[in-house]
Amino acid sequence: MTTPTSGFRPGDILTRAQIHPVLGGSGYAGICPAVEKRNVLVFSDSKVGERYGYRDGWLAEDDDLGPIFTYTGAGKRGDQTFDGAQGGGNTAILEHSRKRRTLHVFVAVGKLPGSDTRTHRYIGEFSLDKRNPFEIGAARDELGDTRNVIVFRLRPIGPYIREASDTLQLAPASRGRFNRTGGRLSRALRRQRRQRQPQVDVDQVMAARDDLADSFEDQEVASGESIGQLELSMRNSSSHLMFELYNQTNNTVYEPTGSAASESITQALAQLLHARRYLMSLDHDQPLNLMVLAPELPREDLRELLAEHGIGIVYQNESGGFSEFEGSTSTPRGLRCLDCPLPA
Repeated sequence: MTTPTSGFRPGDILTRAQIHPVLGGSGYAGICPAVEKRNVLVFSDSKVGERYGYRDGWLAEDDDLGPIFTYTGAGKRGDQTFDGAQGGGNTAILEHSRKRRTLHVFVAVGKLPGSDTRTHRYIGEFSLDKRNPFEIGAARDELGDTRNVIVFRLRPIGPYIREASDTLQLAPASRGRFNRTGGRLSRALRRQRRQRQPQVDVDQVMAARDDLADSFEDQEVASGESIGQLELSMRNSSSHLMFELYNQTNNTVYEPTGSAASESITQALAQLLHARRYLMSLDHDQPLNLMVLAPELPREDLRELLAEHGIGIVYQNESGGFSEFEGSTSTPRGLRCLDCPLPA
Protein backbone atom coordinates (compact mmCIF):
# COMPACT_ATOMS: atom_id res chain seq x y z
CA MET A 1 0.00 0.00 0.00
CA THR A 2 1.31 3.45 -0.90
CA THR A 3 2.16 5.69 2.04
CA PRO A 4 0.13 8.93 1.97
CA THR A 5 1.69 12.36 2.42
CA SER A 6 1.06 12.26 6.18
CA GLY A 7 3.71 9.62 6.72
CA PHE A 8 1.11 7.40 8.37
CA ARG A 9 -0.43 4.39 6.64
CA PRO A 10 -4.17 3.76 6.69
CA GLY A 11 -4.80 1.25 9.47
CA ASP A 12 -2.03 2.57 11.76
CA ILE A 13 -3.13 2.70 15.41
CA LEU A 14 -1.86 5.92 16.99
CA THR A 15 -2.19 8.17 20.02
CA ARG A 16 -2.62 11.91 19.80
CA ALA A 17 0.90 12.28 21.18
CA GLN A 18 2.11 10.52 18.02
CA ILE A 19 -0.28 12.27 15.63
CA HIS A 20 0.01 15.96 16.52
CA PRO A 21 3.81 16.36 16.17
CA VAL A 22 3.55 15.05 12.61
CA LEU A 23 0.29 16.58 11.35
CA GLY A 24 -0.10 19.55 13.71
CA GLY A 25 -3.05 20.55 15.84
CA SER A 26 -3.39 19.89 19.53
CA GLY A 27 -5.83 19.15 22.32
CA TYR A 28 -8.71 16.73 22.36
CA ALA A 29 -11.31 18.33 20.13
CA GLY A 30 -13.04 16.29 17.44
CA ILE A 31 -11.88 18.76 14.76
CA CYS A 32 -8.33 20.10 15.01
CA PRO A 33 -7.21 22.71 12.45
CA ALA A 34 -3.42 22.71 11.99
CA VAL A 35 -2.60 26.02 10.31
CA GLU A 36 1.19 25.65 10.12
CA LYS A 37 1.04 22.08 8.79
CA ARG A 38 -1.82 22.97 6.41
CA ASN A 39 -4.00 20.14 7.71
CA VAL A 40 -7.37 19.61 9.37
CA LEU A 41 -7.54 16.59 11.68
CA VAL A 42 -10.92 14.91 12.16
CA PHE A 43 -11.46 12.45 15.03
CA SER A 44 -14.56 10.25 15.05
CA ASP A 45 -15.73 8.43 18.18
CA SER A 46 -18.80 6.18 17.95
CA LYS A 47 -19.32 6.23 21.74
CA VAL A 48 -19.65 10.01 21.72
CA GLY A 49 -21.98 9.86 18.74
CA GLU A 50 -24.26 7.29 20.36
CA ARG A 51 -24.57 9.56 23.39
CA TYR A 52 -26.04 12.26 21.16
CA GLY A 53 -28.08 10.05 18.84
CA TYR A 54 -25.89 9.84 15.71
CA ARG A 55 -23.15 7.69 14.23
CA ASP A 56 -20.31 8.56 11.86
CA GLY A 57 -18.99 6.12 9.32
CA TRP A 58 -18.81 4.85 5.77
CA LEU A 59 -22.02 4.66 3.79
CA ALA A 60 -22.54 1.01 2.91
CA GLU A 61 -23.14 1.87 -0.75
CA ASP A 62 -20.78 3.77 -3.05
CA ASP A 63 -22.26 6.33 -5.41
CA ASP A 64 -21.08 6.99 -8.96
CA LEU A 65 -18.02 8.86 -7.65
CA GLY A 66 -17.02 6.26 -5.08
CA PRO A 67 -17.19 5.85 -1.28
CA ILE A 68 -18.42 8.42 1.24
CA PHE A 69 -17.50 8.76 4.93
CA THR A 70 -20.04 10.80 6.92
CA TYR A 71 -18.88 12.90 9.85
CA THR A 72 -21.03 14.93 12.25
CA GLY A 73 -19.75 18.42 12.98
CA ALA A 74 -18.78 20.16 16.23
CA GLY A 75 -21.10 21.79 18.74
CA LYS A 76 -22.67 20.08 21.76
CA ARG A 77 -25.56 22.43 22.46
CA GLY A 78 -28.12 23.93 20.10
CA ASP A 79 -27.98 23.90 16.32
CA GLN A 80 -24.53 23.39 14.81
CA THR A 81 -23.34 26.27 12.65
CA PHE A 82 -20.30 27.71 10.89
CA ASP A 83 -20.30 30.78 13.14
CA GLY A 84 -18.79 31.60 16.53
CA ALA A 85 -16.43 29.58 18.69
CA GLN A 86 -18.35 26.31 18.24
CA GLY A 87 -18.45 26.75 14.47
CA GLY A 88 -14.71 27.19 13.98
CA GLY A 89 -14.02 23.50 13.47
CA ASN A 90 -16.95 23.12 11.10
CA THR A 91 -15.67 26.05 9.05
CA ALA A 92 -12.22 24.44 8.96
CA ILE A 93 -13.72 21.38 7.25
CA LEU A 94 -15.93 23.47 4.97
CA GLU A 95 -13.07 25.65 3.73
CA HIS A 96 -10.19 23.15 3.79
CA SER A 97 -9.93 23.00 0.00
CA ARG A 98 -10.05 26.78 -0.51
CA LYS A 99 -7.31 27.17 2.12
CA ARG A 100 -5.35 24.24 0.64
CA ARG A 101 -5.46 22.12 3.76
CA THR A 102 -5.71 18.33 3.77
CA LEU A 103 -8.34 16.48 5.82
CA HIS A 104 -7.01 13.53 7.82
CA VAL A 105 -9.60 11.22 9.37
CA PHE A 106 -9.12 9.07 12.48
CA VAL A 107 -11.51 6.70 14.24
CA ALA A 108 -11.29 5.97 17.98
CA VAL A 109 -10.57 2.29 18.64
CA GLY A 110 -9.64 1.93 22.32
CA LYS A 111 -6.96 2.70 24.88
CA LEU A 112 -3.33 1.80 25.45
CA PRO A 113 -3.13 -1.24 27.75
CA GLY A 114 -3.02 -0.20 31.39
CA SER A 115 -3.75 3.46 30.73
CA ASP A 116 -6.49 5.96 29.85
CA THR A 117 -4.68 7.10 26.71
CA ARG A 118 -7.02 6.85 23.72
CA THR A 119 -5.91 5.24 20.49
CA HIS A 120 -7.13 6.07 16.98
CA ARG A 121 -7.06 4.25 13.66
CA TYR A 122 -5.82 6.35 10.76
CA ILE A 123 -8.34 6.07 7.90
CA GLY A 124 -6.62 8.26 5.29
CA GLU A 125 -6.68 11.61 3.51
CA PHE A 126 -10.04 13.02 2.46
CA SER A 127 -11.70 15.98 0.81
CA LEU A 128 -15.17 17.41 1.14
CA ASP A 129 -17.64 16.10 -1.44
CA LYS A 130 -17.94 18.89 -3.99
CA ARG A 131 -21.36 17.80 -5.23
CA ASN A 132 -23.07 17.58 -1.83
CA PRO A 133 -20.65 18.70 0.90
CA PHE A 134 -23.01 18.43 3.87
CA GLU A 135 -26.56 17.73 4.96
CA ILE A 136 -28.56 18.76 8.00
CA GLY A 137 -29.78 15.98 10.29
CA ALA A 138 -31.47 15.82 13.67
CA ALA A 139 -29.79 14.66 16.88
CA ARG A 140 -29.78 15.37 20.61
CA ASP A 141 -27.56 17.94 22.31
CA GLU A 142 -25.88 17.60 25.69
CA LEU A 143 -29.10 18.74 27.41
CA GLY A 144 -31.13 16.06 25.63
CA ASP A 145 -32.93 18.57 23.39
CA THR A 146 -33.43 17.85 19.68
CA ARG A 147 -31.30 20.08 17.47
CA ASN A 148 -29.87 20.28 13.94
CA VAL A 149 -26.41 18.89 13.22
CA ILE A 150 -24.14 19.28 10.20
CA VAL A 151 -23.31 15.93 8.59
CA PHE A 152 -20.26 16.31 6.35
CA ARG A 153 -19.74 13.99 3.38
CA LEU A 154 -16.05 13.15 2.95
CA ARG A 155 -14.39 11.36 0.03
CA PRO A 156 -10.99 9.62 0.21
CA ILE A 157 -8.35 11.13 -2.07
CA GLY A 158 -5.68 8.48 -1.70
CA PRO A 159 -5.11 5.15 0.08
CA TYR A 160 -7.70 4.45 2.77
CA ILE A 161 -8.91 1.64 5.00
CA ARG A 162 -12.57 0.66 5.25
CA GLU A 163 -13.35 -1.59 8.20
CA ALA A 164 -16.76 -3.23 8.59
CA SER A 165 -16.93 -1.78 12.12
CA ASP A 166 -16.74 1.74 10.63
CA THR A 167 -19.56 1.13 8.13
CA LEU A 168 -23.10 2.31 8.80
CA GLN A 169 -25.78 -0.35 9.12
CA LEU A 170 -28.55 -0.81 6.57
CA ALA A 171 -31.99 0.44 7.60
CA PRO A 172 -34.35 -2.53 8.21
CA ALA A 173 -37.35 -0.47 7.07
CA SER A 174 -38.08 2.84 5.39
CA ARG A 175 -38.61 5.60 7.91
CA GLY A 176 -39.38 9.31 7.69
CA ARG A 177 -38.29 11.92 10.19
CA PHE A 178 -39.88 15.37 10.12
CA ASN A 179 -37.65 18.32 11.01
CA ARG A 180 -39.46 21.64 11.05
CA THR A 181 -36.35 23.81 10.75
CA GLY A 182 -33.85 21.54 8.99
CA GLY A 183 -34.58 22.61 5.41
CA ARG A 184 -34.41 26.32 6.10
CA LEU A 185 -31.14 25.87 8.02
CA SER A 186 -29.65 23.84 5.15
CA ARG A 187 -30.42 26.63 2.72
CA ALA A 188 -29.07 29.30 5.08
CA LEU A 189 -25.78 27.43 5.52
CA ARG A 190 -25.41 26.86 1.77
CA ARG A 191 -26.00 30.59 1.28
CA GLN A 192 -23.24 31.37 3.81
CA ARG A 193 -20.89 29.05 1.96
CA ARG A 194 -21.60 30.70 -1.37
CA GLN A 195 -20.86 34.11 0.13
CA ARG A 196 -17.39 32.85 1.04
CA GLN A 197 -16.71 31.58 -2.49
CA PRO A 198 -15.38 33.55 -5.47
CA GLN A 199 -18.38 34.73 -7.48
CA VAL A 200 -17.32 32.72 -10.53
CA ASP A 201 -17.64 29.51 -8.48
CA VAL A 202 -21.16 30.23 -7.25
CA ASP A 203 -23.81 27.86 -8.60
CA GLN A 204 -26.48 30.32 -9.70
CA VAL A 205 -29.08 27.61 -10.34
CA MET A 206 -28.66 26.25 -6.80
CA ALA A 207 -28.82 29.78 -5.40
CA ALA A 208 -32.08 30.40 -7.29
CA ARG A 209 -33.41 27.03 -6.07
CA ASP A 210 -32.75 27.95 -2.44
CA ASP A 211 -34.35 31.38 -2.81
CA LEU A 212 -37.43 29.81 -4.41
CA ALA A 213 -37.73 27.25 -1.62
CA ASP A 214 -37.51 29.96 1.05
CA SER A 215 -40.23 32.01 -0.65
CA PHE A 216 -42.53 29.01 -0.96
CA GLU A 217 -42.00 27.95 2.65
CA ASP A 218 -42.69 31.52 3.82
CA GLN A 219 -46.00 31.53 1.94
CA GLU A 220 -47.09 28.12 3.21
CA VAL A 221 -46.17 28.85 6.83
CA ALA A 222 -47.98 32.19 6.65
CA SER A 223 -51.12 30.37 5.49
CA GLY A 224 -50.91 27.99 8.46
CA GLU A 225 -49.34 24.96 6.77
CA SER A 226 -46.88 22.68 8.59
CA ILE A 227 -43.80 22.75 6.34
CA GLY A 228 -40.36 21.32 7.12
CA GLN A 229 -37.70 18.85 6.06
CA LEU A 230 -38.37 15.14 5.61
CA GLU A 231 -35.35 12.91 6.22
CA LEU A 232 -36.05 9.61 4.48
CA SER A 233 -34.20 6.47 5.56
CA MET A 234 -34.48 3.93 2.75
CA ARG A 235 -35.07 0.24 3.39
CA ASN A 236 -31.91 -1.87 2.94
CA SER A 237 -29.75 1.26 2.59
CA SER A 238 -27.49 3.31 4.84
CA SER A 239 -28.10 6.48 2.81
CA HIS A 240 -30.76 9.11 3.41
CA LEU A 241 -32.77 11.27 1.07
CA MET A 242 -33.49 14.81 2.23
CA PHE A 243 -36.62 16.63 1.08
CA GLU A 244 -36.37 20.17 2.40
CA LEU A 245 -40.02 21.01 1.60
CA TYR A 246 -42.56 18.60 3.04
CA ASN A 247 -46.11 19.38 4.11
CA GLN A 248 -46.64 17.16 7.12
CA THR A 249 -50.41 17.73 7.22
CA ASN A 250 -51.35 16.67 3.70
CA ASN A 251 -48.35 14.38 3.05
CA THR A 252 -46.98 16.36 0.10
CA VAL A 253 -43.32 16.36 -0.98
CA TYR A 254 -42.08 19.31 -3.05
CA GLU A 255 -38.84 19.09 -5.02
CA PRO A 256 -37.67 22.65 -5.88
CA THR A 257 -35.73 23.55 -9.02
CA GLY A 258 -33.65 26.61 -9.79
CA SER A 259 -34.80 26.63 -13.40
CA ALA A 260 -37.75 25.47 -15.52
CA ALA A 261 -35.34 24.14 -18.15
CA SER A 262 -35.37 20.49 -19.14
CA GLU A 263 -32.25 19.55 -17.15
CA SER A 264 -33.62 20.90 -13.86
CA ILE A 265 -37.11 19.47 -14.32
CA THR A 266 -35.89 15.99 -15.27
CA GLN A 267 -33.45 15.99 -12.35
CA ALA A 268 -36.29 16.80 -9.95
CA LEU A 269 -38.41 14.09 -11.58
CA ALA A 270 -35.65 11.51 -11.11
CA GLN A 271 -35.27 12.42 -7.45
CA LEU A 272 -38.99 12.00 -6.81
CA LEU A 273 -39.26 8.74 -8.75
CA HIS A 274 -36.27 7.30 -6.92
CA ALA A 275 -37.85 8.02 -3.55
CA ARG A 276 -41.50 7.29 -4.36
CA ARG A 277 -41.59 3.60 -3.43
CA TYR A 278 -40.00 4.38 -0.06
CA LEU A 279 -42.22 7.39 0.55
CA MET A 280 -45.33 5.33 -0.18
CA SER A 281 -44.42 2.80 2.50
CA LEU A 282 -44.46 5.46 5.23
CA ASP A 283 -47.54 5.39 7.43
CA HIS A 284 -49.75 8.48 7.01
CA ASP A 285 -53.49 9.09 7.13
CA GLN A 286 -53.29 11.08 3.86
CA PRO A 287 -52.25 9.70 0.45
CA LEU A 288 -48.86 10.76 -0.88
CA ASN A 289 -48.61 13.76 -3.23
CA LEU A 290 -45.46 14.53 -5.23
CA MET A 291 -44.87 18.01 -6.67
CA VAL A 292 -42.12 19.81 -8.58
CA LEU A 293 -41.68 23.43 -7.44
CA ALA A 294 -40.48 25.59 -10.36
CA PRO A 295 -39.61 29.29 -10.73
CA GLU A 296 -42.00 29.50 -13.69
CA LEU A 297 -44.37 27.22 -15.57
CA PRO A 298 -42.32 24.61 -17.50
CA ARG A 299 -42.99 24.13 -21.19
CA GLU A 300 -45.76 21.80 -22.33
CA ASP A 301 -43.70 18.67 -23.05
CA LEU A 302 -42.17 18.79 -19.57
CA ARG A 303 -45.60 19.29 -18.00
CA GLU A 304 -46.84 16.22 -19.85
CA LEU A 305 -43.78 14.21 -18.75
CA LEU A 306 -44.46 14.99 -15.10
CA ALA A 307 -48.17 14.23 -15.49
CA GLU A 308 -47.38 10.83 -17.02
CA HIS A 309 -45.56 9.94 -13.81
CA GLY A 310 -48.25 11.27 -11.48
CA ILE A 311 -46.25 14.33 -10.40
CA GLY A 312 -47.82 17.76 -10.12
CA ILE A 313 -46.38 21.25 -10.61
CA VAL A 314 -46.35 24.33 -8.39
CA TYR A 315 -44.76 27.38 -9.98
CA GLN A 316 -44.06 31.00 -9.07
CA ASN A 317 -46.52 33.27 -10.83
CA GLU A 318 -46.02 36.82 -12.13
CA SER A 319 -47.23 38.37 -8.86
CA GLY A 320 -44.53 36.51 -6.89
CA GLY A 321 -46.98 34.07 -5.34
CA PHE A 322 -47.38 30.40 -6.21
CA SER A 323 -49.93 28.58 -8.36
CA GLU A 324 -50.61 24.91 -8.91
CA PHE A 325 -50.79 23.93 -12.56
CA GLU A 326 -54.07 22.37 -13.63
CA GLY A 327 -53.30 20.73 -16.97
CA SER A 328 -55.46 19.07 -19.56
CA THR A 329 -53.81 15.76 -18.67
CA SER A 330 -55.20 14.60 -15.37
CA THR A 331 -52.40 14.34 -12.81
CA PRO A 332 -53.00 11.41 -10.46
CA ARG A 333 -52.95 12.80 -6.93
CA GLY A 334 -53.10 10.89 -3.69
CA LEU A 335 -50.85 8.03 -4.78
CA ARG A 336 -51.17 4.79 -2.86
CA CYS A 337 -48.57 2.04 -2.91
CA LEU A 338 -50.23 -1.18 -4.05
CA ASP A 339 -47.20 -3.38 -4.54
CA CYS A 340 -44.47 -1.92 -2.32
CA PRO A 341 -42.84 -4.45 0.01
CA LEU A 342 -43.96 -4.18 3.59
CA PRO A 343 -41.36 -2.81 6.05
CA ALA A 344 -39.29 -5.53 7.63
